[in-house]
This record gives sequence, structure tokens and C-alpha cells, in this order.
Amino acid sequence: MVANARILIVGGGIAGLSLHRALRDGPWRVDLVERDTRPDRVGAGLAVQPNAMRALRGLGAATAVERAGAVIHRLQYRDQLGALLCDVDLDDLWGNVGPFVGITRAALHEALVSESARSGMGRSASSVRQHGERVSVTFDDGTTGTYDLVVGADGIHSSVRGSAAGRLRPAYAGQMVWRSLAPVCPGGPDGVQFWLGCDRFFGLCPAGDGITYGFGNIARPRLRDPVAGRKRRLIEQFTGFGAPVLEYLAAIECDGDIHCAPVEWLPESAWGNGRVVLIGDAAHATSPMLGQGGCMAIEDACVLADELRRCGDIPAALARFAERRQPRVSWVREQSRALAELVRRPAAIRDRSLRERGAAAFYHRFRPLADAP
Repeated sequence: MVANARILIVGGGIAGLSLHRALRDGPWRVDLVERDTRPDRVGAGLAVQPNAMRALRGLGAATAVERAGAVIHRLQYRDQLGALLCDVDLDDLWGNVGPFVGITRAALHEALVSESARSGMGRSASSVRQHGERVSVTFDDGTTGTYDLVVGADGIHSSVRGSAAGRLRPAYAGQMVWRSLAPVCPGGPDGVQFWLGCDRFFGLCPAGDGITYGFGNIARPRLRDPVAGRKRRLIEQFTGFGAPVLEYLAAIECDGDIHCAPVEWLPESAWGNGRVVLIGDAAHATSPMLGQGGCMAIEDACVLADELRRCGDIPAALARFAERRQPRVSWVREQSRALAELVRRPAAIRDRSLRERGAAAFYHRFRPLADAP
């Protein structure tokens, strides 16, 4: 076991909070810093899939997540008018791995955060430099610290990654996404629904407490969508879709409740080097089509903590961490790209493929994740 180490986690999102929780009660000192303190910084919603719920059980957070979210039993693909293309029984797919939970990001963060993690909010690392077996960090408030290990958990635009993996930059995936939460359950679904148009789709996911998470993706050049008038423009973009989508869009309370961003990904995984390691989107951001981004971040945190407990020194722990995670992350990246390519095909070809082979393809994509990481 790595003992008496000073560890810094840069980033207080899903990956960083999960690792902070996973390292509790260990023989080390752990600091966490997160620059952003805005109450809306955590975005809209997500699905915590059973492989991540299994990891959260080990962190002691699964019960809180399940209570705060909505347990989901089905995943459906429909055409834009609502005709069913593919229906997946998630309970059968995942077996006894755990529940599939839709939840707001704010509720997930609240389930993961501890008082000691809160103390680092509003502060971040501005410089990370390695020298031998130590890492020197300068913080944005002018203070400094020296650590045995620095973990970059600061997302796809990670500043820590520059000190560990050079100039690896995110690539635009050719889609813009509009994410939101609304106090409505359109059609009362107990499942995730994807409504597929020709160059766009809209997703609906129950998120607990009468809230639905909605996400509209459109294939187009990158743009900046001003907040003023955003709801009206989004409704216009999906005006030809079925009633549940339009009911959801009408229920969004104001323009500011809609977050617009480009869909980006990292062309390759980067696990860091020396005594700087990357986890979550900082290491392997990929297409969101499998909904596994947050799930992989939670698994990363648990596996890294496990290797720090198993191995006698930090370099050995980091080598084992990357060795364990690379095949699983590569599978998710590959399958996410494959699903994204399917959705982008001409509607007639895509719809026929989903009707004929959609459910079987989902079993193929997700069954390997039922195994422990």
C-alpha cells in the first residue's frame, strides 16, 4: 500500500469527487481543489448506469443516488414521430449488477461531496511541475504546495493534462447539444427515449422528483447560441417531433435553463506520466452516445484508489491503473463511435437496422461492462 503520500485532486466534478470519496480513511493526505463555485456549474442530468452504481456501492453513495434519482427499466429508440424502432429491457440486460438511475448532475454531486471536499471549492491549480519524485503546484490564489501525486480530474479541457500529455486537444464531433431539465414527465415513461430525426435527435430521461432531463443534438457546424430566445429557437429546431418532445420543450421554464455546448471528444486516451495521472474526461472524453462518460469517471476513481491500496509505490500503482482501465475505456470509445455512426446514417437505413438488430446490438455493447472493472 502507498502510505504517507500527499495527493492533490484537481477538479471537483464526478471524477474528482468520486476519487476523493474512494481515498477516504487511507494512509495519505488528500486535497481537492475546484475552481468553479457557481451553483449551475454541474449542468443538467445524466444516467448512472449499473456498472457505475456498482462502483458507488463501494463508495457508500449508491443508496443516496438511487433515492435522489429515478430507476429506469427500459431504453427505447423511436423515429421523430414516435414509431418504436428498438426497445431494450435494461433489467434483463444488466441482471443483478445494479439499477439504472437517471438523476440531475446537481443531485449526483451532492451525493458524492463531503465537507472536506467543499473546503477546496473556489480554488484551482495554475501550474503543475514535476521534479523527481515530487510535484510542485502553484494555485491561482498564489499559494504553493508539494505533492507525491497529482490527479487531473478537471474535464475534457483539463489544464493538468498539458503537464502530463502535451498538446492533446479536444476535437469537435460535428454536433451541438442543448441540455436542460424540466418539471414534467412527458407520456409518463419509465425509460430513456431517443427520438431520431434526419440530422438530429432528442433524448428524454427521467431524473427523479418529477423532473426530466432532455437533450437535443443537431449535426451542424459549431455555433454560439445566445441565451436570450434560446427556448424559442430550440422548439423551432424540433417542431416536427412527436408530442412528448414538444411537451417537454414547452415545460422548460426559461432560456437560462438550457445549456448549449459543442459535442467534443479526445482523439486518444491519455493517462498521464510520472506522478501526474488523469482520470475521467481529462483522460478519455468520448462520444456521449453510450452515456458512459460519468460512469467511466466513477470507475476510474475506484480502480485508481484500489491500486494505490494494493501497490507499494506510486509508479507501480499508476502503471497498474492504466493497464486495467485502457481495454475497458477503449471498448466504450469504440462502441460509442459505432453508435454515433449508426445514428448519423440515412433515416431509412438507420431505422431498419434498429428494428432488425437494435436490441441485440445493445446487448453486445453493454454486456462486457457487466463484468467488474
